[in-house]
Amino acid sequence: MSTKHKFISTLFCLFFVSQFVYSQKINNQNLADTVQVTMLNQQSNQLKELENARKADSIKRVTLQAKFDALSTVDNIKKEELLLELERLKSIETERLLLKRKKIDSLKTSVTGYPITPFFKDTLFLIYNKFGSLTAKERALSINNKIQLLANQFLFQPDSIQVIATETTADLVFKDLIIMSISEDDALWQNSSKEDLAKKYKDIIGESIKNFQEETSWVSIAKEIGMAIAVLLILLAIIYFIGKLFNYTNQKIDFLKEKYIKGFHIGNYELLTADRQLHFILGINKILKWFFVLLAVYISLPILFSIFPWTQGYAETLFSYLIDPLKDILHSVINYLPNLFTIIVIFLTFRYLIKAIRFFATEIQRGALEIDGFYPDWAMPTFQIIKVLLYAFMFVTIFPLLPSSDSPVFKGVSVFLGVLLTFGSSGPLSNLIAGLVLTYMRAFKIGDRIKIGDVTGDIIERSMLVTRIRTIKNEIISIPNSNVMSNHTTNFSSDAVDKGLIMHTTVTIGYDVPWKEIQHALIEAALRTEHLLKDPQPFVLQTSLEDFYVAYQINAYTKEPNKQAVIYSNLHQNIQDCCNEAGIEIMSPHYRAERDGNLTTIPSDYLANEKQSPINSQTPKKED
Repeated sequence: MSTKHKFISTLFCLFFVSQFVYSQKINNQNLADTVQVTMLNQQSNQLKELENARKADSIKRVTLQAKFDALSTVDNIKKEELLLELERLKSIETERLLLKRKKIDSLKTSVTGYPITPFFKDTLFLIYNKFGSLTAKERALSINNKIQLLANQFLFQPDSIQVIATETTADLVFKDLIIMSISEDDALWQNSSKEDLAKKYKDIIGESIKNFQEETSWVSIAKEIGMAIAVLLILLAIIYFIGKLFNYTNQKIDFLKEKYIKGFHIGNYELLTADRQLHFILGINKILKWFFVLLAVYISLPILFSIFPWTQGYAETLFSYLIDPLKDILHSVINYLPNLFTIIVIFLTFRYLIKAIRFFATEIQRGALEIDGFYPDWAMPTFQIIKVLLYAFMFVTIFPLLPSSDSPVFKGVSVFLGVLLTFGSSGPLSNLIAGLVLTYMRAFKIGDRIKIGDVTGDIIERSMLVTRIRTIKNEIISIPNSNVMSNHTTNFSSDAVDKGLIMHTTVTIGYDVPWKEIQHALIEAALRTEHLLKDPQPFVLQTSLEDFYVAYQINAYTKEPNKQAVIYSNLHQNIQDCCNEAGIEIMSPHYRAERDGNLTTIPSDYLANEKQSPINSQTPKKED
């Protein structure tokens, strides 16, 4: 699809979406109006019933009053009866008035009136109830139209509106035009009497018409146009000076780039070159320029709109877009201050508690503080566990105090993170638990030579999730702690310093060699080997008597378990030397040879001159 078609499709989508949103808004408004009209109609019907009862009682009261006045002065009994009946009707009228007021007060919490806005959408007052055949909405529209007709009267004076009281209403009249009629129900909605409310509305209407005529006069319009031109000139001047200011800053940045702009480095890594940093700073400067230009335009628009009475509503709307969010933010900050102080107190309490625990853990680790049954190398891991638990408890305590913590979105994100952590941490969690167990098992420490399964080497790192070993070939092997727990661990270093590690190797010698000679040779080889201790003295064990040979095991102590490979290599060399010096043949694997009197397995360096070297003798046959 071409770019043009995509653009047209996007416009159509936006159009249909806007139409849908607008129709939904209209439907919602119509629904709200329907509900309100229904409630007002129900209220009007109830009030109408009360009003009809009032009229009937009023007629009855007038009739009784006429009878009372017609009675002679000597007919006291009849007069007393009529007075009692009049008092009863008056009491009923009072109760009826209280009932009407109660019904209206209950409607005030859920019903909004229809505004009287004849000029520039300024609300003069509200209409809540119907009058005659007109609904409240139709009545408000009729009053608006009549007030606008009065505004067209060139010589209109506010005093020309009169208040004419009738039996049931107080009418606002201009010449022969009845602007509006105020009933007792209207007065009850405003907690006033008919006459007082009529006088109040008269003053409001008269003043609004006078102000409208003054604001729309040619003189006022000319002044407003002049003020608008002045505002536009000031705006252009501000934009000009903003441009000059930021052009100056661009020149200043270019001037100082050699001195201050040298790139941005993180250690040895150059994150931003000098040129990129310069372009970045110039880009920020350009963004700030347009920000201030747009801000000046945005502030000037409400000022322009507020000059003309026809556009003052737009000015208030634009100002509200800028001021209302700031007010909301300010109110939110002020309302949140108690919770913020509580969070600060909780955070500081936990922070200093963790510092105190760290101090005791450090003292235990360096041996200054001793606790029976608690090893120094447990101190820091235990501190880390306590710190995590304390931070978790602090978070649980602070969480309800966070802003919008009770919102569905916040709760949904929290649940999602909890599920993600639960299903994604089964493996790491098992390694973490295994790491804790290994810490308190004290199976090994950093630097120990150990064997885990088939891996032998020195511990170089022990974390809560993984154990790293460097083998004798400088291979770094990472073993998850759960695997360490599932295999047996051999520690060559744990007692090497105090008791020494016994290193051993086995040599098989034929039965023709006296055991004392081979034992002496093996002990001599061990004593010659570097890093093997002379005290305790090496010793020999005869581990088995086989069909063709005896297995001799040389054992020697060392305090250098990390040098086992070198020690074994040197020990094997010395065993060969000592055996050859003693004339002992190491017959493993088995040899079968035809003897001619010459030594066959001892190197010539160890033989006397009259002896023949194995090279010159018959080569023995090798047999597994």
